Amino acid sequence: MAVMNASRLAFVFGILGNIVSFLVYLAPLPTFYRIFRKKSTEGFQAIPYSVALFSAMLTLYYGILKGLPNGVMIITINSIGCAIESIYLIVFLIYAPGKVRIYTIKLLVLFNMGAYGLILLSTSFVGKISQRVTVVGWICAVFSVCVFAAPLSIIRLVIKTRSVEYMPFALSFCLTLCAVMWFFYGLLVNDFFIASPNILGFLFGIAQMILYLVFKNSKKEVLPEFKLQEMPPNVAAQANAVQEATVINGNNIPSSERNNNDVTMIV
Repeated sequence: MAVMNASRLAFVFGILGNIVSFLVYLAPLPTFYRIFRKKSTEGFQAIPYSVALFSAMLTLYYGILKGLPNGVMIITINSIGCAIESIYLIVFLIYAPGKVRIYTIKLLVLFNMGAYGLILLSTSFVGKISQRVTVVGWICAVFSVCVFAAPLSIIRLVIKTRSVEYMPFALSFCLTLCAVMWFFYGLLVNDFFIASPNILGFLFGIAQMILYLVFKNSKKEVLPEFKLQEMPPNVAAQANAVQEATVINGNNIPSSERNNNDVTMIV
């Protein structure tokens, strides 16, 4: 009975994780509406999409190795993620200026094809499928931890500027909720590689929401030493995206495309 209840709970958390993750994947839509409308990528970068695509591809591989039915929840959402991120990148390439397009193509070839292909090739030499699952699981977990640490730069920016203008609450909440769903899913199916990285995702999400509550009434103005053109590229690009989303969505759901959270590994 206990095993049956755990299985049912895992199914519920897996479905909820898929739903929330899908909504997170759709977060950049306002930014791409801007790109389509202006027929230009302006100052936006392709790196967040490339990393998000790599995350989805890597976790999809892990899910495939686990097989059915054990990997079905992982396979479904990451298949969708690969498709969505690929569409984002195609649109980006269509409207990117020459130099940016060339840089993006090089990034995709070296990172999404080269690095991913190297992982596929190297792990194919691992004999037993169970050992291969473990090796790929560790790769996924390490990559997830690195990606989950990405919000540190935006957290630093919020503390320095005392402004949450570039850290939308809605996205932070969704990512925290996403981490909770996948943590419990991983816990219930005894998958350490899924559960453990989401602990860090949950902690960073909580930290961001606390910062939002602390600074939400502060004057929304970037301090002189943090003018947009002087920010690190990833943070500056996020600032552009959030400002555009404010115009498009009436300050409701930000685009998040340049939010460092946007490259958060979904599972």
